[in-house]
Parts: sequence; C-alpha cells; structure tokens
Amino acid sequence: MSTYPHLLEPLDLGFTTLKNRVLMGSMHTGLEETRDWNRVAEFYAERARGGVALMVTGGMAPNAEGGVFPGAAGLFSDQDIANHKIVTDRVHDAGGKIAMQILHAGRYAYSKECVAPSAVKSPISPFPPTELDEDGIKQQINDMVTAASRAKDAGYDGVEVMGSEGYFLNQFLVTHTNKREDRWGGSYENRMRLPVEVVRRVREVVGPEFIVIYRLSMIDLIPNGSTWEEVVTLAKAIEAAGANILNTGIGWHEARIPTIATSVPRRAFTWVTKKLMGEVNIPIITSNRINTPQVGEDVLADGCADMVSMARPFLADPHFVAKAEAGDAALIAPCIACNQACLDHTFSMKIASCLVNPKAAHETELVLSLSTKSVGIVGAGPAGLASALAAAERGMNVTVFDRANDIGGQLNMAKQVPGKEEFWGLVDYYRAAVAKAGITLKLGADATADDLKSFDEVIIATGVSPRDPQIEGQDGANVLSYIDVLRGKADAGKRVAIIGAGGIGFDVAEYLVTGESPTENLEEWLEEWGVGDPSETRGGVRPEGPQPDVPLREVTLLQRKATKLGKGLGKTTGWIHRATLKMKGVTMIGGVNYERIDENGLHVSFGEARENPTLIEVDTIVMCAGQVPQRTLADELEAAGKLCHVIGGADVAAELDAKRAIDQGTRLVASL
Repeated sequence: MSTYPHLLEPLDLGFTTLKNRVLMGSMHTGLEETRDWNRVAEFYAERARGGVALMVTGGMAPNAEGGVFPGAAGLFSDQDIANHKIVTDRVHDAGGKIAMQILHAGRYAYSKECVAPSAVKSPISPFPPTELDEDGIKQQINDMVTAASRAKDAGYDGVEVMGSEGYFLNQFLVTHTNKREDRWGGSYENRMRLPVEVVRRVREVVGPEFIVIYRLSMIDLIPNGSTWEEVVTLAKAIEAAGANILNTGIGWHEARIPTIATSVPRRAFTWVTKKLMGEVNIPIITSNRINTPQVGEDVLADGCADMVSMARPFLADPHFVAKAEAGDAALIAPCIACNQACLDHTFSMKIASCLVNPKAAHETELVLSLSTKSVGIVGAGPAGLASALAAAERGMNVTVFDRANDIGGQLNMAKQVPGKEEFWGLVDYYRAAVAKAGITLKLGADATADDLKSFDEVIIATGVSPRDPQIEGQDGANVLSYIDVLRGKADAGKRVAIIGAGGIGFDVAEYLVTGESPTENLEEWLEEWGVGDPSETRGGVRPEGPQPDVPLREVTLLQRKATKLGKGLGKTTGWIHRATLKMKGVTMIGGVNYERIDENGLHVSFGEARENPTLIEVDTIVMCAGQVPQRTLADELEAAGKLCHVIGGADVAAELDAKRAIDQGTRLVASL
C-alpha cells in the first residue's frame, strides 16, 4: 500500500483522468520571455517526467495592457501558438498534462497602459490605471476568451483563469477597487459578473473536453475584501459557468500579511479551503506552504481539498512526485520558502530559479556531464554540500572534509531562528542525499594540504569568520558573538544591543525577542498577523489588527549606515522581517558610530561629526558586524603550488548568502 494513498490517488474529471492529486501551480519564471522555446519546453518536461499530474504555466497575458510588465508573454499570433506547441508536445511526450494560465494584471500591470474597473492606483505600482468603459470591458473579455481558444490550438490540456491575488478579475469583485455604479459594479451580483462571464465564454469556445480551472480568492487579506458569503456565491456561479476545478488564491499582492514565506506555517490556509468543501460539486485545490508529501497527504486526508497545489517545491525538486511514489521522500530537495531565487528574481526582472536547486529554469545550460575525476572538498556547509552533490551526479569520486562533527555549516545556526524551521529539513535532506550519493565524509578534523594533494580537483568552501569591528571594550564579559548566541552557548540579558543590521542581525533580533515560534503554532501565527475567519471578518482581516506575543527581551538593532535598516534584505521578504521586529518592539537605529563598550552598555554617537553622544543601557551587546573569508587553507595550498577553487563565503563573505554559495558550487563543478 502506498505511503500517500490520498496524494497519489487518480482524479477522474470525466473526459480525462489526472494520475494523482498534485498540481504544479503557476509560477512566473520569465522563461517564456526569453523566446528560447527549447528551454521553456525542457523546464516543463522535466517536471512532467517527475510525475506531477497537471502543471499550470506562468501567467500569459491576454493583451498588451493586461501583461504584468511590458513585453510579457502571451498567445497573440499564429507564431506564438506554434512556439507554445513546442512546449505542449514535449510535455505530452514526457507523459504529462499542462494548462496555460490566462493572467490579466489589471492595475497591477507595471505599465502606463494598465486598466482596471476604477481609477484606483495600486500601492505596489507607480502607475494609476485607466477606468474601463463598457466597450473596454467587452474587449478584455474577448481577449481572454481568444487566449483560451489559442491555448487549445497550441495543444494545452486546459487553461486556468486567474481570478485571485488581486489581479484584474479579483479587482472587479471587491469595493476596495471597484467603485463603479453600472452593471459591472455596485451589488455583488454585478461585481462578479465579469469573472463569471469570462468562464462562461471560455467554456463555449473550448468545448466540453478541456480543463477549465478558475483561481478563486478564498481570503483576500485586505480591508474591504470579499465576505465568505460572496466567496461561496462566486464559487457556485463559476461552477455553473463551466469550470472543472476551483483552485485556491490566498491574499492580494498588496496584503501586509505574509502568505508563502518561510515564516508562514505549513498548510497555513488549508482550513479556508476546507470551508468551501461541499459547497460545490467540482474538485477544489488547496495551496500555500505545502512542501512535503506528508503535508499534502495530511491535507487531503483531513478533507481540506480534493487536490493540492505546490508551485515552488517543483523548482526545488522536479521529481517530487516520483520520489514520493518510490518511497524516497527523504531525498526530495525541499522548498524552504525563502523566495530568494524565485520571487525575488521575478520582481527583479531576472529568470527565476531556486536556492536549493540552481538547475531550476536552467536545465539546458547547467548540465552535469559524466566525469571520472576525484574531488576533495573542504567545508560541509551549503557551498561544499552543493558542489559535492553536483560532483557525485557527474560520477566523480567525492570526499568532503569538515572540522565540525556534522554537516550543514551555518545552516545549523539559521535553523535555530524562529521562522526558519525549514532549514532543519534542508540539513536533513543534505544528510540523506550525501549518503545516497556515496560521498565520503571526513568530519571532526581539520583538513590539511597533505590530505588534499592526491585529488584531481580541490574545492575550498571553508566559509567565514566574524569580522572584528575594533570597538573599545569589545572584549568585555557583556559582549557576545552571534555564533555563541545562535548556538546556545551564551544567554543574553533582558536588554540587548545588536551591532550590525544585516541579515544576521535581523535573525539574532528575532531569536532574542521570540518565545515559542509562531511558525510552529498556526493559531498563534494567525493572531500575530491579525488573520481572522473570513466568515466572521470581511477579507479575513481582524479589526483589532496584529496581536503578537510580548517580546522576551528589549532589543536595540543598530548599524553604521544611515540608510533604512533591512534595506539589503530579500526584495519580497524584507518587509516581513521589518514588520515582525516592529511588532516585537525592536528599536532600530541607523547612522551610528560605535564609540566604546563598558559595564553600563554601548556608547554611540551620530554622523561624521560624531555628535549627540548617547549611552544605550543594555545588559548584553551581540556582535553581528559582518564576516571575512576563512581562506587560510586555500592560501596554504596556493603557496604549495596546488590549484584549488574557492567558493561560498570563503570566496566572498558579504553577508551569508546560501543562494550564491549553492549556485557557485554547482556551476563550478559543471565547469570542471
């Protein structure tokens, strides 16, 4: 019997059967915009080979004004249809099914040409939208219907009509963005007219034997969002209009509540989808922070949905389903919901990829060919482990050395931070993958130049050491290193000053102010962020707002730069870290000079003139003042004439960047 009977059960849609209950949700990767259709095809085909039942593409624009940015991909011509057929043919040859998402961005479109139900500017776009007239609305409908027809001509198995996340159709549904008084606004019957009409017209043109998914916003997480009664009303109307499946949307992009970041509890919103079960007769898909087969199995067994959607887990591991079927769940590279290489790339106009899997969306360029070389790697942190696994995939004979008694390097500190519990699973994955690959581990001893002389290739991934900030009094008993704090070797007092407000400084602050991690307790997390039951509070936003726990300590976070603290944090997650610390009462001060430390605390001044001398009275000062490369061994090898490759923090120590380290290690090995 399968370990995951619900997850791997087929789903009969009448005219076609999905081989399991796993959907690869839509992600905008930027691949379609490269116009390299072999590359696009290989990305999706690799996931089809990995066993997923159905995939949904990134959002395809129905017209120029509906694109998420100027030049966004869509099916606008016969040539576009031919290009997309390269993708669908490759997917079908690999045994998969694929649907195309029709995405009209509305006021979220990053363009002066953006349109919307009303001229209400989005807080996340600089462009005010043009309010559509009756003819303009009809044109948008026609263009979305035409996109569906072209998708069928291109060989897609279905389409997903994007009606959530605050995009165009969602904008018509709520009074927050729809101020109209004609037949497209006012009453809810009028406000839902557009999405229902789009689905009805799409079904007419594609016929009965074609999958039509509607992405429905189950909980908007914005003021004046939809009521639960309205959500149910829309779901029933969409079913009647001809949709085969309802997919889940959680939160608008402008919502100030995190929905898919690491600190969000696993399956945090499946309880919302469960409320809709039984209200309609078509399958319902649930989504958001479902990243292991067991989580997916539990969600389905609990009756929360008929199917689960996982998007970014298929960046981390395209063979997620196949490994689950084979009983190899421990070997699934986990999505840690860091957003660093996927969403951060997307919003920076880069090709999306994955921190734990740099080959994602780079399948045709990052190729690991066979080799018989021997490789010695020093350092079992993310850079060393990534290079070791890549080398083993090439067939190389790999030995990894590390002075620690376990693998993981500074990941073992990151996993101690509340909200970063996913790093435990990442280290566990590396442990299982290293064992499966037959990599030799030599732990608990320093590698020497003699240990490495016999290898064909030597990779130094020895990481970083804390930078010495050279502050008078820093050797006092009240001064701790972030390493001692995160490794539990020292306890900070009740009042703490943190020197350095980079990623590590923010992590240490979170560690020091948090008791039980809300990421491990859904009810606490919902209360902390002010998320309510949408059947009780419109849009799922509690009127009393966020209610975080009382912080454990009084923390002051400082930096030399006069810029906004946390400016260098992740593009799509930095706001979460800043908001979290603000809720916990952390004081943030920039533009300081560290004058000295004494038994009373930290003495600082401000500006180039060192004005306004101030004593910050604290019990403990924690040093998070940056890092320097740890490359002593590399220097010894080079002095002895032994060629070596230096990667990760040992190469560049600016912040601790696991994304860069893993990518660098993988690409280095591919080039050997």
